[in-house]
Amino acid sequence: MTDRAALRLATRGSPLALWQAHRVAELLERAGTASSFLVVETEGDRRVDVPLEQLGGQGVFVKEVQAAVVRGDADVAVHSAKDLPASEALGVPGLVLACMPERADARDVLVGASVRTLPTGSTVATGSARRRVQLADLRPDLTFADLRGNLASRLASVGVGGVAAVVVARAALDRLGWSPPEGMEFEVLDPAAMLPQVGQGALAAECRVDDHVARAALAAIDDPAVHRLVGAERAFLSELGGGCTLPVGAHAVPAEEAPARFGIGRAPIRLTGMLAGADGQVVLRHEQIGEDGDALGRAVALFLLDDAGGRDLGEWASPHGDRASGSPSAESS
Repeated sequence: MTDRAALRLATRGSPLALWQAHRVAELLERAGTASSFLVVETEGDRRVDVPLEQLGGQGVFVKEVQAAVVRGDADVAVHSAKDLPASEALGVPGLVLACMPERADARDVLVGASVRTLPTGSTVATGSARRRVQLADLRPDLTFADLRGNLASRLASVGVGGVAAVVVARAALDRLGWSPPEGMEFEVLDPAAMLPQVGQGALAAECRVDDHVARAALAAIDDPAVHRLVGAERAFLSELGGGCTLPVGAHAVPAEEAPARFGIGRAPIRLTGMLAGADGQVVLRHEQIGEDGDALGRAVALFLLDDAGGRDLGEWASPHGDRASGSPSAESS
């Protein structure tokens, strides 16, 4: 046990967010640190009738949770890693991303049908531009409807109001123990066709930079391999900048068949990144392998921007104030 009675964990109040907070508490308990909970309502939770793109992008599910830690009302902010902005310009002064304890399946799931069996012209519901453009790339005949709310309400949309299927994160389904009703079709989407959101499936915990007790407790449950892979994805997103609403996705995995030039050092990472135009007419993808996750993420982003024509897809404000690239808007699970 640390010299603090219990770490106070700030979290959103959705069923998935509470599962995540309890999971972090369980891992902390195993490492000898007790914890308690502070439930915080975020802007993204309050304004479920507003499309995420209109709420100002990334941060709508984390700002109030982070503020509770900055104020001292809590010691640790527990998040889905995909909800955290990657750009330093959008970070919160005084907080540090102290650990990523584990990552579940990062893939997306189409619930209600498979890509192949969706009838021509079907409507798929999703609040994510990233998911829309990649599905439209696979099936240009599809139409799309916006989708907000918790996981249960989104799954209940299948078959209602002309919605043939919805897209959700596999990690959310697994963590909340969902199984399909009898006769309902679903398809786990291969990242080769549907790249996940940066950090999807990973847990993340922040604390105050000067809180050495919390930092030590969180370091004890950090998974360096997860942190390294998600770090490569976040470096990709960070290089794209801080103000973009263009669809973006990335997925980092260990490179099982790495080129011989990497030798026997740190295990190489295979990173695939995606950047698309707002209208979905152009979807750019690029894959590279490297040992340095930060450098790899930046290299994949710069290839998409400079070599693949990504800078022509739209204009947005970079963290340095020029017109460059940015980070995508937030998306629900």
